[in-house]
Formats: sequence, C-alpha cells, structure tokens
Amino acid sequence: MSWKKKNSTRGLLGLQGFTNYGVKTTSGELVAFLVQPTNISVLSHANVEVKIRHLLTVLSTHPSLEISCLDSCERFDDNKRFIQRRMQEEENESVRRALKQDMAFLDGIQLEMSTARQFLFLVRFSKNEKPELVFHDINLIEKNITDRGFEVRRMGKEDIKRVLGIYFESSMSGEQVEDVDGMKNFDMEKAAS
Repeated sequence: MSWKKKNSTRGLLGLQGFTNYGVKTTSGELVAFLVQPTNISVLSHANVEVKIRHLLTVLSTHPSLEISCLDSCERFDDNKRFIQRRMQEEENESVRRALKQDMAFLDGIQLEMSTARQFLFLVRFSKNEKPELVFHDINLIEKNITDRGFEVRRMGKEDIKRVLGIYFESSMSGEQVEDVDGMKNFDMEKAAS
C-alpha cells in the first residue's frame, strides 16, 4: 500500500465520519456548539464583568469544554503580504497605484469581516461512551450555556463541513461543501447507462 493511500487528510486528522451529534474521530466523538459572539464594546464595564463571570461558570461546570475562536470566512493576510512585496519591487508607477487600490480593497473587506468571528465550544466523548449518556450530556451542556445568557446551538453536519472548509481553505466564504469531492460534476444517469 502506498503512502498516499494510508495517509488521507481525513486519516491524518483522525476523522472517521459524522454521527448524530457531531464527528466521530479515532479517539471518540467530538461535539461542537456554535456560540454567537457578544459585542462587548457596547456593554458597560459591569455588564462585561457579568459576561466574564457567566463564562467562568460555564467553564467550571464543564471543565472538559474546549474553546476555539475562528474567522467565519477566509483571511487575506497572504494576499496582503504578496501585494506589499509587489509594491516594493514594482518600478512602474501605474502598476504601484493599482496595487495600492488592491490593498485598500482588501483592507476594506477585512475590516468589514473583523467582527465575523465564530466561537466554538467543543466537548470530546470517549469511544466507550453510551449514546444515551452522550445525548444527556450534550443537552445539559447546551442548557447550561444558554442559562448563562449565551446564544448557542449545536453544530450539525453542514455547519461542521463549512467550518472545516474555511479552515482548510477549500471554501473562501463557507459555501456548501460536498460530501464527496467532485460529486456535483458526476452524472449518475450517464454512469448507469
């Protein structure tokens, strides 16, 4: 067996497939909750302290929770570095002006998306966990997060695929990711004839 066959991206990440609650991995099940960010810049100091205390309560109640903060769409850092390098190297003034316009455009888009953050609360369950216990724990965690004033929902298959697509840069803006790569270009009727 060749190296490529043994080491697919899915295999290297330890992903085995989707479950009713999240993602099955080689070490167990991973369940993700999407928590909507709160714009603390409009809150009073006292309200920010309350939000922090509520988050601490959630984390102390469920110490196994992991938190991840992601951009909800692709970053432009590599493109901006490339344009900056090109501006330094370029001798033609007209091309430099065009590059400056490109940089301003990317800055504007990035500024618009600066508030487009996603907060994921993740919980891992071992392989041996009974499905009934997993279901109970998921509901309890979601209720505790909601009771502390956070807007939360458990991520389903499409949500998880969207986040993975953005993370691995296969989807710039989080559009639908296919279950099987290239499936939209495959005609089942032609294959059957």
